[in-house]
Amino acid sequence: MPVEGAIPHLEGIEMYGRSIPAGTAGGDLFEYINFQQRYDLDARIRRALHLSKEYLRAHQIGAADHTPVDDQVAWLKTRPDFRPEMDAAYREARSLEQVRVAENLNDLYSTAGVLLVDAQGHGLISAKIASTVHDTFHAFMLSELDRYGTTTPELFELTNLRLARSVTARNALAEDSGGAREIATMLYGEVRPSGHFRFVNFGHPPPLVFSARDGKFREVDRDRMVQFLPLGLEVPEGYPDRTRYYSLHFRQRPADYADVAEITLFHSGDILFLYTDGVYDGSDEEERRTLEALMRDICLLAAKDICHAVLEHAEGRDKVLRERGEEDLIDDKTVFVIKRS
Repeated sequence: MPVEGAIPHLEGIEMYGRSIPAGTAGGDLFEYINFQQRYDLDARIRRALHLSKEYLRAHQIGAADHTPVDDQVAWLKTRPDFRPEMDAAYREARSLEQVRVAENLNDLYSTAGVLLVDAQGHGLISAKIASTVHDTFHAFMLSELDRYGTTTPELFELTNLRLARSVTARNALAEDSGGAREIATMLYGEVRPSGHFRFVNFGHPPPLVFSARDGKFREVDRDRMVQFLPLGLEVPEGYPDRTRYYSLHFRQRPADYADVAEITLFHSGDILFLYTDGVYDGSDEEERRTLEALMRDICLLAAKDICHAVLEHAEGRDKVLRERGEEDLIDDKTVFVIKRS
């Protein structure tokens, strides 16, 4: 669980999250993606603008200042179909790519991200799975910021593939397709001062939106919220290495921008509520009504206090389970609250 010093500060937005493991270690993981704190955006923008100029100039191959664009142009010149105008056209295209990277990076000053992962079960193995997702996500994030200056659906598809089971490993373990798997759900979203929250969802319970004005959860169009299977279960049909992985079935296409869902907090006091199934499984209507009544009582509180109150409610339910001897039903609990002030 991240420290409070990592909480991003956006004008008009409060956010706070907390996680409670069911044991000494847990499979829930959440993290603020504080772009300004984690990455040197100024330096990245300067580099992108510098490269946009350098890519237009020819450098001697092997010189300290030569760029990958020089290498590509050198290769182009070896081809029988090379034409002199191809040199300038390629350099201009790569230069403009870097201008776009700089513009995208500038948008991150007013963007905050949140990563929420729930590995199946709880304990050390689940913690290991969640850690794998975390490390994979951040490795790909570095590549995304270098190439695009922002997150793209490719990041999440590659993270999904990282958790897919290879056919080689399955055969070596002498397991059939019904064997145990490392399963985790993941929701990653980005919020802006306007109250827009854009996210991708791999098997995670959908967000809830509480309207302080109406005193109830707002109905959202779930048909427009694409939800993929949990990480690692479904490989895209067009992925070149698809036959090297075990997949429940091949998805028709990889994730793209059409699969990025959006929720808007329209009014002051509106609350976006993210959670793991140790708090709410996303489908129990009775528990939804209970949470709705709780939110009516606490919606005027700060995001931090709302988060603590919801977790306290969930822990009270765990106490009842222990008294019934149903400890096996207790799971890791995470709550993340985004509130428009």
